[in-house]
Amino acid sequence: MPRIRFAPEGWLFIIPVVILAAVALLIQWTIATIVLSLLALFLLNFFRDPHRSGSGHHVDVLSPADGTVVVIKDIPDGQVWPGLTRQISVFMSVFDVHVNRAPISGTIIHYRYSRGKKFAAFADKSSLENEQNLVVVKGEHITLAFKQIAGLLARRIVFDKAEGDTVARGERIGMIKFGSRVDIFLPPTSTVRVGLREKVKVGLTVIAVVGEGA
Repeated sequence: MPRIRFAPEGWLFIIPVVILAAVALLIQWTIATIVLSLLALFLLNFFRDPHRSGSGHHVDVLSPADGTVVVIKDIPDGQVWPGLTRQISVFMSVFDVHVNRAPISGTIIHYRYSRGKKFAAFADKSSLENEQNLVVVKGEHITLAFKQIAGLLARRIVFDKAEGDTVARGERIGMIKFGSRVDIFLPPTSTVRVGLREKVKVGLTVIAVVGEGA
């Protein structure tokens, strides 16, 4: 049976709750024990970091997030990055895996953090106005961008890489804590392989194919 992995950022939340639940059990405070145990289970589920081994085909773009596809649309060239005109947005509920992974292999050529508002992550305006990281990755066959966007409940965006770093397709690059969204921006030569309201898996689902595979 495979070992369940958890994001290291989660232990700061999980351990105190487990300790409090144990104390409540020892002093026979039943209601507190039940509430804290349920909270501990929720946190364990939220911070899980399952192993994902998706496609290694160089023209495949893997989903950088777990969740539901809420936007598929064309955008003006240069709105996010020159040459990127196609957007796919994945909304992560509090029940989805919140670890983010690189959609392709390549070099991070641009990184920018922007402070912003706390609109609900499924709202279209959150892509422009919410707190977010913009990351541009240049691969051998494609340059794409993605945004880690904080939602209504999100309290921190974690990004483990820096400009100039290389990443491998499916490699962990960070996470967003408690409800959020990731936008992916692709060149017009890409073919989207997912539909609206479709559930996708981080590091596993092929959301688009580019270049010769399109």
